[in-house]
Amino acid sequence: MMLDLDLQSVQEVRQYLLTAKEAQKQIRNKSQDQIDQIVQSMADAAKKEAGRLAALAVEETGYGRVSDKTAKNLFAANEVFQAIKEMKTVGIIHRDEQKRVWEIAQPVGVIAGIVPSTNPTSTVIYKALISVKAGNAIVFSPHPQAAKCTKEAARLMQEAAERAGAPAGLISCVTQPTMAASEELMRHACTDVILATGGMAMVKAAYSSGKPAFGVGPGNVPVYIHASADIPAAIRQIMQSKTFDYGTICASEQSLVVDKAIKRKVVAELKRQGAYFLDDHETKRVAAIIMKDGGLNPAIVGKSPQAIAELAGILVPEDAKLLMAEETGIGREFPYSIEKLAPILTLYTAADSQEASSICQRLLALGGMGHTLGIHCQDAQAIEAFVLDKPASRIVVNTGTTFGGIGATTGILPSLTLGCGSLGNNVSSDNIGPQHLFNIKRVAFGLREMKLDEADRVTPAVAAIPSAQAISREEIAEIIKSVLLELQSSNR
Repeated sequence: MMLDLDLQSVQEVRQYLLTAKEAQKQIRNKSQDQIDQIVQSMADAAKKEAGRLAALAVEETGYGRVSDKTAKNLFAANEVFQAIKEMKTVGIIHRDEQKRVWEIAQPVGVIAGIVPSTNPTSTVIYKALISVKAGNAIVFSPHPQAAKCTKEAARLMQEAAERAGAPAGLISCVTQPTMAASEELMRHACTDVILATGGMAMVKAAYSSGKPAFGVGPGNVPVYIHASADIPAAIRQIMQSKTFDYGTICASEQSLVVDKAIKRKVVAELKRQGAYFLDDHETKRVAAIIMKDGGLNPAIVGKSPQAIAELAGILVPEDAKLLMAEETGIGREFPYSIEKLAPILTLYTAADSQEASSICQRLLALGGMGHTLGIHCQDAQAIEAFVLDKPASRIVVNTGTTFGGIGATTGILPSLTLGCGSLGNNVSSDNIGPQHLFNIKRVAFGLREMKLDEADRVTPAVAAIPSAQAISREEIAEIIKSVLLELQSSNR
């Protein structure tokens, strides 16, 4: 008898979660050295298989480039690992001898890892590393378009973990990705925390599940090119960042806001470095395919400029690295102003820094609140004036936002989950790491006696008795008489 696919997938999730719960009970008793050996083994396996996993992801999803997805896998295996390897995550992780407070890490338990189709294998490597480093088990829910490569990445991580002494079932992946399975994974009693990366619908589902969740909002990233910018360097960094994996990272640039005084030089440099400026006819044709059913058209996601041009019915040079369109409007009715996970970049012209600030604010409000903002500028005072009021959790200066936002070219914690804080309806504005995946117990020693006012030390019983001076001789006689009468009554 054929079972319903949804029922099968839900049962599979339940079994994985029960197994993960048992595995987590075993790993939470391991020492810091044992945990670190497991994580090291996982990182080594990811490095070895980075290229193969990248090829599987491109083949299955059709998104991005193998070379860039390989770089993303290596970023997770190298930079993320290097950033967390010395982190204390087991037992007493901090002692404040002056305040006499100890901090003890306690794993959250079992994590639900929601994986997007745009970055499937790198997300698995990254989430597996930070989860196990914090002493947790993780069950992955893949996007249906990336089920095979996600499952393979999870299998490699589990096998590598087991070789270093981890229990079976610590890392697993749903093989039948359905909406029912995802909902069960996020709501099940065995799930303790959700790490959600994906579309807004999935992130909202994670936050409405009743479980603690780390989700991320969209990244409609504007970048301001100030009049003082080193234009050749700025354009080089922007081009490298925006074209990386054909724009599939949410921290990639979406719009350039350029001071009018330097616009001519910026446009010339963009063209020199491989940007193709669409004419009016081409701009309209590409605009028509950016959105579909009220959202981003998945057909353009992670595709080359030439593939997008073909879809739009236009021709662009074979050496075009990205498509550029000038725009003045901002809103859902202006497709170039939304987040475009593709090598399409929008150009806005600002009369001065004040207008540039306003344009950036409006772009973030449209679909990037709390995410990432970029600025290219050589004037420290201008940078400070520009960044203070911007609703972005990461403000990247003089580097590509793709790499700066994830911590590859900046001092921010290397991460592939970028929180947007309350501005983006997220629980954290941090780059998410192991420190977000354990609870901290605090052991606090007494340092001093509690000082109370003398009036506060009078007990209620004493306070209720009138002072002797307040009782007259007649009142005392009446009290004695009353007591004697009660005694006589009781003796009868």
